Amino acid sequence: MPTAPHPQNTDELYQALQDNDRRPYGRTRTVTAEELVDAAEQFAEPRPLAHALLALQKAYHYGSEPRKSPVVFARVLTLFDEQPDAFDERLRHTLFWRFKWVAGALLALPEIPLAGLRQWLTEMRDRYEKAGLELQPYYGQAYQLAAHVGEDADLAYELWAGRARTRLSDCEACEICERARHHLAAGDDERALRTWESVLAGQESCQEEPARSVSYALLPLLRTGGADRARELHLAGYRGCRRNPSMSGEIGRHLEFCALTGNEARGLELLAENRNLFDEVESPLDQLSFLTGTEVLLQRVESLGHGGLPAAGYPGRTWTVAGLRAEIRGRADDLAARFDARNGTTAHTDRRSARLDRAPLLDALELTLRTRGLDDVAPAAVPAAARTAAPVPESLPELITRARKSAAEGHPDATAQWARLRTLATAPDYVHPDDPAAGPFARLRADLLADEAGRLGEKDLFDEAAARYEEAAGLYDDAAEPGRAAVSRASALLAAAQIAPQDADEAEARAAALTDAHASMVRLHEAAGDLAPYQEARLLRLRATVLGLRFQASRDEEHVEPVLAEVERLEEFAVRHDIAGQISGALLLRAGTHALCGDLPAAVSATDALVDRLRAHGPAWHLPHAFGLRGRIRLGLRDAQAAHADLTEALRLAAEWPADAVGTARLHGDLAQTCMRLGRPDEALRHLTRSAELELRHGSRLDAFCTYSNAAQLSLELGRVEDCIALLDSLLAEPDVAAGEVDDRLVAQLRLSRARALHAGEDLKAATAEYAALAAESAGWDDDPASHAMIAAETAVLLAEAGEFGRAREAADQALAAHARTPRYEQLSNCLRELARLQAQQQGAEGLADALALLADAGRIADEARAAGYEAGGRDLDSALAYEHGRVNAYAGEYETALTALEEALTLLGEPGSESGAGAGSESGADDKDHVGEWAECVRLAAVMEGLYLERPAPALARLDAAVARLGALGHTEETEPLASLAARLRDED
Repeated sequence: MPTAPHPQNTDELYQALQDNDRRPYGRTRTVTAEELVDAAEQFAEPRPLAHALLALQKAYHYGSEPRKSPVVFARVLTLFDEQPDAFDERLRHTLFWRFKWVAGALLALPEIPLAGLRQWLTEMRDRYEKAGLELQPYYGQAYQLAAHVGEDADLAYELWAGRARTRLSDCEACEICERARHHLAAGDDERALRTWESVLAGQESCQEEPARSVSYALLPLLRTGGADRARELHLAGYRGCRRNPSMSGEIGRHLEFCALTGNEARGLELLAENRNLFDEVESPLDQLSFLTGTEVLLQRVESLGHGGLPAAGYPGRTWTVAGLRAEIRGRADDLAARFDARNGTTAHTDRRSARLDRAPLLDALELTLRTRGLDDVAPAAVPAAARTAAPVPESLPELITRARKSAAEGHPDATAQWARLRTLATAPDYVHPDDPAAGPFARLRADLLADEAGRLGEKDLFDEAAARYEEAAGLYDDAAEPGRAAVSRASALLAAAQIAPQDADEAEARAAALTDAHASMVRLHEAAGDLAPYQEARLLRLRATVLGLRFQASRDEEHVEPVLAEVERLEEFAVRHDIAGQISGALLLRAGTHALCGDLPAAVSATDALVDRLRAHGPAWHLPHAFGLRGRIRLGLRDAQAAHADLTEALRLAAEWPADAVGTARLHGDLAQTCMRLGRPDEALRHLTRSAELELRHGSRLDAFCTYSNAAQLSLELGRVEDCIALLDSLLAEPDVAAGEVDDRLVAQLRLSRARALHAGEDLKAATAEYAALAAESAGWDDDPASHAMIAAETAVLLAEAGEFGRAREAADQALAAHARTPRYEQLSNCLRELARLQAQQQGAEGLADALALLADAGRIADEARAAGYEAGGRDLDSALAYEHGRVNAYAGEYETALTALEEALTLLGEPGSESGAGAGSESGADDKDHVGEWAECVRLAAVMEGLYLERPAPALARLDAAVARLGALGHTEETEPLASLAARLRDED
């Protein structure tokens, strides 16, 4: 099926070629290029055909199809020989440039004899000499052949590198890479890195640079102590080549880098992201490089005992690490042998062996914000083992007894014990022991259901938890365990009461449900007989908890005393029966209730008492909770330093227990908040990412993605753009995200953060594509037009930055339509003003009419905001609009109009320190400083219009001198500097 309309004339052909050139390299671009060659052949003119053929060769070259590139070029060369006058200077330059492409393509094909490669280089030399061209590019290709074969490379290097560059030489960045690689092959890492410096710093670049150089420089940097630099370059460099078939060798080197720095899990993640390369890379030389890098990674993973992990590989079957490694080894060995047979050396086999024989260069290098180990990428069905859990007994009756005892005590080891029992009891060959200690199978099934229900409740899956508890209660009845049945039914009541109500007044409905649940629990408790002390304590704890949740939902002070009464009842009973876990539970509830009441000093006193008791009497696993609660309370008291100390101690103690049992994820989250209060954002970022990964590991995926989203935003605010992008790429590659199983709005938020990061990283092409896709998707969010307005507005600004003002206007109109449903006054005003500024700045007088139309829309929004009584959080909409009228007209050369608009803006702003000045009387020093800065800039621009462009220096100087005097009297000396500088310039010119 054709991918584009068939051009009917040469103008349409050239337009189609231009449109196709904007497409990313890949199958669609290549097929379209092939169709355009067919279309060009219908015209009698040779020049359009030459353009189409060269475009097709480019698609093959960058689409990793080296077998097809020389064939197309042969047609171009024949056309040149037959009709040289059809080739203008540009086409002729391109023709001679592409000789190098053909040399590279032939080099990548082991079926091309060595004599054929040399014959082509001879052809290139003869053609260059006949055309009167310098031979440095020829010697560059001769060196590349020598380096590839592994013979006489030093001599070939001197013949090439000693010659001056010409117009047909490879770009500076590519030549730097070749020189650095030569030094690298000689074992001189330091010299290679010095040679590479300008490319790695971004001073030299091209289509494939610096991504190619980065991939080669990673290991030398590690060997010379530049681990931090290697990390930075890995993040940026990988993004420049991922999924690109023509850069599969670079991907292989990034995978190798992961394998040699303790980042095997990230390596597998990147391999999965690039699984298309197994199917799309047509170049045997690129295949060899990619497969060898992949094998280095898989070999390392297998050596660490994880050969059974799933791995992304060739399409058509499911692969494990070990299976894929064996497949790759055979294919790569064959490719290396074919190249060596063609070349008559062992260079490729030797280089491949050297890569596979490298030992890890670092035990661990934190490459991304999302640090993961191989255990984290194991199948989700395998539960994470507790780091310090007691050994699980081998005897089944003993295991059952131990698990029940741990559960009764609330001991963290219960998690691993129940997990082991669940695995055993659900096996097809399970036989329940005939042992009084184990009890009937119905009781074990009930125990497992109750444990599962508890974990579902922790994930807020209350409807499922309630159902499991009820089912467990029935089985306990069958097993003649009325006490356990009562506890399960009370737990079911608590879970059911927490199911999100559909009522309009959610808080009131939730409080009512919890009130009913408490009444039912009391009746259940009173009717229950034959309760063991720990079961009765558990019922009392549930009664206190449900009332605590009711107060939390209602914040009604009348609900406080009932909570404290239940807590008193629980504490008295637990003390009388010496149930340590429930005593501390009562103290935790009391402290939490005081905190919810706003009595934070009392809450601190209660947690002090709790910590003292736990240290003296235990249980030790409650200490992380106690320190965590006290840390949160102290944070509420604005004592961030003390909160940090408590939360740090909580984390230290939590390390002794399984993370899910002591709330380690929450502790990291609380520490992140505390670190932000203390002005330590980098430390906060570490805690956020650790919190998120723990949430993800324990199945709380929604919470984890939300936390990671916050981490991404913080990393962007810290200027860690590549960290932000790598984190978001990792999350968006998660299987359930890719499959559309995660909330679409949350995924959209992650993608929006990624688009913003790409924009901040100046990758405008990728950012624009992501923004445009999000704008199209969010247009269908009928329930959330405000979000669509925000996305469309940001998209419009980005398109305008790229000079695509027509598309920018379309996106702005989408934003305006959404704004009409749910107003976003400030955001839309900011967007429209920025669009107007960009259009006037880039197009001058030609863009003035469109810019003024945008400002007119911004004016209507300012009118709407004023009528609605809306107050902007940032700049005043009216004064900002007047200022933008000034700038837009100035860009278009309408200086009188610009000056009039700026004077209006100054009137609206009001002079600093006056009663009419914006921010006058404000308690915020920041607001005042912002107003002063805005006013001073407006004065400066008005003086530029008046004094420089309108050539009226006297009034301009009067304006500046008055402003400097006023600002100086108010102590704003910093803002006076640009005004004084402009005044001095005007006086000098006068």
